[in-house]
Amino acid sequence: MPIARLTKRIGFPPVASAEPDGLLAVGGGLEPERLLLAYASGIFPWPVPGLPLLWHSPDPRYVLVTKELHVPKSLRRTLNQGGYAVTLDAAFLRVMQECSLAPRPGQDGTWITLAMIDAYAELHALGFAHSVEVWQGAELVGGLYGVSLGGAYFGESMFARATDASKVGFVTLVRQLERWGIELVDAQVHTAHLERFGAEAWPRSRYLEELARLLTKPTRRGPWRFDSD
Repeated sequence: MPIARLTKRIGFPPVASAEPDGLLAVGGGLEPERLLLAYASGIFPWPVPGLPLLWHSPDPRYVLVTKELHVPKSLRRTLNQGGYAVTLDAAFLRVMQECSLAPRPGQDGTWITLAMIDAYAELHALGFAHSVEVWQGAELVGGLYGVSLGGAYFGESMFARATDASKVGFVTLVRQLERWGIELVDAQVHTAHLERFGAEAWPRSRYLEELARLLTKPTRRGPWRFDSD
């Protein structure tokens, strides 16, 4: 089946028409309306330099149920030591920029283009995109960012420049999401990093069914802050 080419009209083909590798469509733009529709439909952008904008909906989908978070013993020790301070939505643009610069095994360059940074900064200003910052003193040493709709958080990328920094940020975020009733973290595709926290592969059909239920919940718009207690 030919890959759909998007136009200025905001819309996507059925996700069941995606290629085996998850590629669903090409083209279109990164307008907030299109991005929010994509996430609500189980779709996300994945730019490749030199190609039109690519949109994916992989099967299976890699997810973490927040109440099933597993924290390895060694990381629990790091969390208990309190060597890092963790904030929410305090330096969104810096986190995205650091993620774009972080080396990725097996990848040449980054998919976090300037256009992606601009687009997600706009989503952040609208209250839908959120960052986690991990600080060692005054230095930003780790973080992650993503998009939240209803009872779901769609993780996009993370970085670390100190031992366990991004892991500390991720665990702290997931614990807060559970308290807020945000039940699912969408990790999109498998990584060994997230598998250690209890993430698992779901058939796309199961993911979409659960996503539809979670989207009936109200969206917690930003800026986010950790609960004081």
